[in-house]
Amino acid sequence: MNLEQTLEADLLEAMKARDEIRVQVLRLVKSALKNQSIEVKGELTPQQMLAVLQKEAKKRQDSITQYQAAGRDDLVRQEQAELEILDTYLPEQASDEEIRAAVQAAVKEVGASPAAMGQVIARVREQFSGAVDGAALAAMVREELQKSS
Repeated sequence: MNLEQTLEADLLEAMKARDEIRVQVLRLVKSALKNQSIEVKGELTPQQMLAVLQKEAKKRQDSITQYQAAGRDDLVRQEQAELEILDTYLPEQASDEEIRAAVQAAVKEVGASPAAMGQVIARVREQFSGAVDGAALAAMVREELQKSS
């Protein structure tokens, strides 16, 4: 069962259970996938679907940070609930040790120049196919490149 079929089945189940938050999030994700499909003028690949899910999760994380700074605990709880639902469809995040090992290997392959940062990030992202946070990865790559220089 692909992601779209899973989302559709889960949406029907949430509607039957009258789980309003889950219904809202799943409808939003389906809409975002449909919009992306229209934008690319065709079927989405699993990587493109994953990118849409990650983008939606990132939006929630950013909102949580902003709402916490504003002292809006009610909205923080809402966004966290939505993020938890989205996380069930995202792959398990790789551990820091796994990412660091992959970064070190990629730095050795590509070279230790700061200009190679994009190449290192691309190789590690390809290796983990979405199971790594972009900001954390960039920080690790920067750190490793500084060590190697």
